[in-house]
Amino acid sequence: MRMLTVLLAALALASPALAGQAVSLKADVASAGSLVTLGDLFDGAGAAARTPLATRSGASVVLDAASVQLAARRAGLDWANAEGLHKIVVRGGGLEAAPVSSASPISPGAAPPARGNVEVLTYARSLNAGEIVQPTDLTWIKTAAAPSDAPSDAGMVIGQAAKRPLRAGAVVMAHDYGAAQVIKAGDIVSVSFEADGISLTLEGKSMASAGVGDILPVQNTLSKRVIQTIATGPGQAVVGPAADQLKAARSLRYAAR
Repeated sequence: MRMLTVLLAALALASPALAGQAVSLKADVASAGSLVTLGDLFDGAGAAARTPLATRSGASVVLDAASVQLAARRAGLDWANAEGLHKIVVRGGGLEAAPVSSASPISPGAAPPARGNVEVLTYARSLNAGEIVQPTDLTWIKTAAAPSDAPSDAGMVIGQAAKRPLRAGAVVMAHDYGAAQVIKAGDIVSVSFEADGISLTLEGKSMASAGVGDILPVQNTLSKRVIQTIATGPGQAVVGPAADQLKAARSLRYAAR
């Protein structure tokens, strides 16, 4: 049991997702109405073509390229983004990929940006507390200034849970959302460990509630010892190298805010 506990203290992360169908970004696209889908953006999207990404209420909508890449991956598509694009502007009559970077240099003597040139994320519809934010729930708009805690990357918001009721049209703030709870206190949790060809699993009782990526104390049902794990899904947690990777990713995400 001591050896098992030591090994569980080094539990590895869940196996990476399998590579999806390779797709390429369209050079141009006909007007697809107000709903923007993966098929509007990519050639060869296949069955995932109807997967919604955003709504276009005006002449255009600006999508975060990293978030599009994430949504494509979740739908089984693989977009390499070899061009290193930051934004994708979808217009009523076509699509334009724009390599916009927040770190772009400013020429000496350049005038300040015109009013309405700052892009911020807003909610495309009202959300109830606890609802999971989907790509179609967000839209970019241009405004005079962005709040200091407004996320610059839609990928930081998609998949998170609303902490409180959120109004359509409101600017997205970092304190609006958090990890959705997938484990409740008292749940039976399967704790896994994988490293150097060794794979172990034990069951324990959750001592707290947690969302994916949160630190979760779990009590071993046999030894009654409490170990610190990382929640990875409903009834699932890991320890060890994989847990360390999740902790690092979580720290980077919050540092980016």
